[in-house]
Amino acid sequence: MSKLIIVESPAKARTIGQYLGKEYTVMATMGHLRDLPKSGKGIDEGFVLRYVPIEGKEDTIKKLKTAADKSESVYLATDPDREGEAISWHVKELLGLNDSAVHRVAFNEITKKEVQKAINSPRGIDYPLVDAQQARRALDRIVGYEISPLLWRKIKSGLSAGRVQSVATRLVVDREAERRAFVPEEYWSITVTLSRVKGAGEFEAAYFGPEGSKKAEISNEEAASAILQKIRNAPFSVKSVTHSEKKRSPAPPFSTSTLQQEASSRLGLSPRRAMAVAQQLYEGIEIEGHGLTGLITYMRTDSLRLSDEAVADARSFIGSRYGKEYLPASPRVYKSKGNAQDAHEAIRPSHIELPPEAVRGSLNDEQYKLYKLIWSRFLACQMQSAIYDLLTIDSVSAGEVFRANHTTQVFAGFTAVYDYGREEPGASLPQLSEGEPLSLLDAVPAQHFTKPPARYTEATLIRAMEEQGIGRPSTYAPTLSTITDREYVLREDKQLRPTPLGEVLTGYMKDRFSYIVDVAFTAHMEESLDEIEQGKKDWKSMLKTFYDAFSVTRDDAEADLQNGRIRIPDEPTDQICDLCGKPMAIKMGRFGRYIACTGYPDCKNTRPLSTPADGACPLCGGTILKKKSKKGYSYYGCEKHPGCSFMTWDTPQKTNCPDCGKTLFRVRYQKVPICENPDCKSFVPEENRGYKKKEEASGTDQKPAAKRKTATTKKPAAAKKTSAKKKTTVTKKTPAKKSAK
Repeated sequence: MSKLIIVESPAKARTIGQYLGKEYTVMATMGHLRDLPKSGKGIDEGFVLRYVPIEGKEDTIKKLKTAADKSESVYLATDPDREGEAISWHVKELLGLNDSAVHRVAFNEITKKEVQKAINSPRGIDYPLVDAQQARRALDRIVGYEISPLLWRKIKSGLSAGRVQSVATRLVVDREAERRAFVPEEYWSITVTLSRVKGAGEFEAAYFGPEGSKKAEISNEEAASAILQKIRNAPFSVKSVTHSEKKRSPAPPFSTSTLQQEASSRLGLSPRRAMAVAQQLYEGIEIEGHGLTGLITYMRTDSLRLSDEAVADARSFIGSRYGKEYLPASPRVYKSKGNAQDAHEAIRPSHIELPPEAVRGSLNDEQYKLYKLIWSRFLACQMQSAIYDLLTIDSVSAGEVFRANHTTQVFAGFTAVYDYGREEPGASLPQLSEGEPLSLLDAVPAQHFTKPPARYTEATLIRAMEEQGIGRPSTYAPTLSTITDREYVLREDKQLRPTPLGEVLTGYMKDRFSYIVDVAFTAHMEESLDEIEQGKKDWKSMLKTFYDAFSVTRDDAEADLQNGRIRIPDEPTDQICDLCGKPMAIKMGRFGRYIACTGYPDCKNTRPLSTPADGACPLCGGTILKKKSKKGYSYYGCEKHPGCSFMTWDTPQKTNCPDCGKTLFRVRYQKVPICENPDCKSFVPEENRGYKKKEEASGTDQKPAAKRKTATTKKPAAAKKTSAKKKTTVTKKTPAKKSAK
């Protein structure tokens, strides 16, 4: 009889399978197998959670039961976190296994050594970990199931309230309120251009303050004019020339939060996309010469801890590639934050001996960039600090000091591998000596105003959530996806802005469920979940305490429903209705935001809401717009429609085709972007793009899906004939199914 190993994904199953002998069979659950029912709360009296098999998983469950019955032993090898532990427990319950028959194995990295080590040292189910996951699931179900219907009746149907998503939305809404309430304050700067009296040497210096004092601010024009008046006819001289050494230490290895932040700011990857790519790197990719290989350690972690073996390997690699001068005397140790669970190592490469350039040909563009980021950050965290020489020249005139700085790198240190927050060198400065006279060539005052606090980006919102204890590593990406997908928050130029819907929703939650959207309360709930995981608190007692207070608040909100609905204000635009000439506004509909005439009901003109995307139309060179169909699916079309009939579901890229110079497009599931310009020799016809074909559901009489019509093969001249047909195409197709209507 064989031994059965159960994991979550086929990719992970393939990678693990190659490390074990023929006596092992590896199967995948494809995620969770059972959950709370879709209809009904699914929580019975006494906080008994009523689980049911997930629709569509019946065949998977049946196959796993058959395989388990034929196996000598069953190993549950799901991910090493709360969610993974819960999946293992659900599998155990579905297969009817006794605790004594369960072999739970977990590994932080999918390498042959770690997999075999885990198989040889199985343990039982970690029930406190399961309890923490059940408590989180119950909390989220209670909040969502009992508040959402109130939102439907009070604001708009289809809304949802979430324990973490509501707080994340509040952060964005509160930041916008700060920006609106912000009153700018005036300040001035003075920049002087100086030169040596004898010999060449011209440089600029900025006003620092009165001689003998700390840095001072110039608050208004009168103060700036007074300083200018003092120095106009007064001599300048060099007060001091100072050289100082400055060191920059490397950043710690990645945690989930910092990986998502860097992937967003450096690579332009959304947190959800970054985690999806990291999952691929963790589970294993076919590497030429190495076979299926897990490239990084587990990517959901808030720990900065590194294994002694990994650090030793990194130091050996640094010494051989860069030299001993790049190695600190002892390994660097990083301390995790106080609220970190520290269950796993930091995110690092599983094989430091596989640098990014060695695996470049086996990875797609996103995989390569993210792997390079993780590999470089880990190696850099064990290297010497970068060293800089900071030259500071203070010049004085009439008792007023002006300062100039220049930075020179003396030793690259970790920046030879990973450079973040690059040092600005400043303009080069002449060789000057103290007391040397200078000539004033020019003095330029400039007025400035303080700026409001910046809107959150995805990276800074994740940082704020982590700092304030909102959510945990596994929740950051799905939380941001939820609040943007539901259009409570919009991304504009990489910034997050609340919609009127998000502001109305947050206002209602602050009014009726203030503690649900309270940052401190949410952080306290996360701490309670951590205590459950550690076995310090009973999960059902925690739920009872929460629900007793929550039910009172919910009843008060129910009573308030009689006061009528809250209206979501429209967003004005600068667009004019081409039918009646009245202004157009952004409204909220069943499938999201759209543009409509303010003259409704007399004028019912509407348009899909569109935003500029990367690249240019491959047919006419116009701007590509990201649009939404009536069913809420995103697609891309030319701004000159209907004059130009270009339309595609594929995502435009910033890079251009090397043959024709037109924009390249990313097809889902494909590694390499393609050219959609029909006049280019590298043009990829639609039938060769790897789209999944739609099959008819008529039993044995299934017909192959017809070839999807697309405007990419047509010239702009034919647009008038095809525009009406193209409109139908947009509204009838989904991006997940690339076939015809």
